[in-house]
Amino acid sequence: MNASFQTPAPPTADKLPLEVLIAAPRGFCAGVDRAIEIVEKAIERYGAPVYVRHEIVHNKFVVDGLKAKGAIFVEELDEVPVDAPVVFSAHGVPKSVPEEAQRRNMIWLDATCPLVSKVHRQAERGVKDGRHIIFIGHRGHPEVIGTFGQVPEGQMTLVETEADVAALTLPQDQPLSFLTQTTLSVDDTAKVVDALKAKYPAIKGPRAEDICYATSNRQASVKAIAPSCDLVLVIGAPNSSNSVRLVEVSERCGTPARLIQRANEIDAEWLHGVGTIGVTAGASAPELLVREVVDQLAQWRQVSERQVTTAEETLIFKLPRQLTI
Repeated sequence: MNASFQTPAPPTADKLPLEVLIAAPRGFCAGVDRAIEIVEKAIERYGAPVYVRHEIVHNKFVVDGLKAKGAIFVEELDEVPVDAPVVFSAHGVPKSVPEEAQRRNMIWLDATCPLVSKVHRQAERGVKDGRHIIFIGHRGHPEVIGTFGQVPEGQMTLVETEADVAALTLPQDQPLSFLTQTTLSVDDTAKVVDALKAKYPAIKGPRAEDICYATSNRQASVKAIAPSCDLVLVIGAPNSSNSVRLVEVSERCGTPARLIQRANEIDAEWLHGVGTIGVTAGASAPELLVREVVDQLAQWRQVSERQVTTAEETLIFKLPRQLTI
């Protein structure tokens, strides 16, 4: 940590008490665990460097750790030497990317989260069934770009808000279906889906909700702790959709929240008047950073911590066959 960001700790006797409520589930999900392991095992199997197209997950600490082990991160496939292995990020890529890797006879591994891949297959089936797809997501997010890249251009329309739904001009008799990005706000998405169903009563939805279990669980855990807190700290990157949503969830509960990447971003001034603080982490943030934050708080206050568990997560995703044979 950068010590220049820290406020000197007062003498122990002068420390005010601080209750820390730690949300559970928090941090790494099964898709993130799998993606990181794919990069690590690829380095073991093929040797460094292994290239990764786009950040494997949206977390600088994780990315920097993989760089130190021999990963090189690039934005496009043409930056990768043809004889070097390349991994596609957990957010998914347009279909054209693996097709190009195949054409160039590259060694490539797909770290796309299986729950994102499920949405990709749903998009393909919807188009095959003759339906135009309305996709609920955040413009420019890698997952949105990857999902749009699964179907021919013009077969999918993006909406972000209820206002976007109101502006749609698709004919009522056109067969429609909707899908969603996996890392959205559960509550916001429900409102957009309701607006879609009101405008297009015949629209077909996915058989199961596309927002992933980890996103839903982390939002539920914040809802459980936020009303009891004076402030909630969310550990995650500014470009991490699921982490930003956790800040929004807390604020909608009436509790101010701060998005931080590391403990050294915490300002001691934030603790003035705070007796109870909540801590959670987005799905791309490792548990090590949670402990770092609690340790930093303990430098300033007499901390008592309690975990609040709202769900248990046991899901594990298999690695690609190339890494298991």
